[in-house]
Amino acid sequence: MNISKVKEDILKYKGKLLHFRYNGARNQIEEFDGKIENIYNAIFTIKLEDNSNIKSFTYSDIITESLEIFI
Repeated sequence: MNISKVKEDILKYKGKLLHFRYNGARNQIEEFDGKIENIYNAIFTIKLEDNSNIKSFTYSDIITESLEIFI
């Protein structure tokens, strides 16, 4: 999998409600629901469903499986 393929996949799901699991530092796992809001060259942003917070991630987070997307 390469970054251009990940960008294409992310673009397909823009605006749809998805479930995410992020494996953060020190094995802290965070799960949340949200919508992919914006797509940029190096990052994409997710607006959380339960509040107005926005999180940003890189495409390499998906390649390295730090961020998982459940459809």
